[in-house]
Amino acid sequence: MEFTVHDLQGQRFVEGASGQRFMERVEDVSTVLEACFDNAVDRLLLYSENMTERFFDLSSGEAGEILQKLRNYHIRLAIVRSPTLRLSRRFDELMADESRESYFRLFGERAAAQEWLCVG
Repeated sequence: MEFTVHDLQGQRFVEGASGQRFMERVEDVSTVLEACFDNAVDRLLLYSENMTERFFDLSSGEAGEILQKLRNYHIRLAIVRSPTLRLSRRFDELMADESRESYFRLFGERAAAQEWLCVG
């Protein structure tokens, strides 16, 4: 797994490499957490391809487990979605709930994800 640490506008974050699957299983979130801990950052930029295969299907429960684990460690997650990504019907509901918090957002482009990570 390839991670890069960025420092932008005084905020540091870890970024996963686009096009690589980092999480084959929910338990693999621990590897992503290690990258954050090793670099002393609490912000994470990933791509939809980095996530488990069923992360975007809410009926799997994978999104809830992964997001809760990151939230437990106060890690903010921005995901850049691929244009072909299909979200489950209920994923919009999750995004509406998440918009009240500052731990998770989904973006169409990397620049917007970086901007959100660097705020606050």
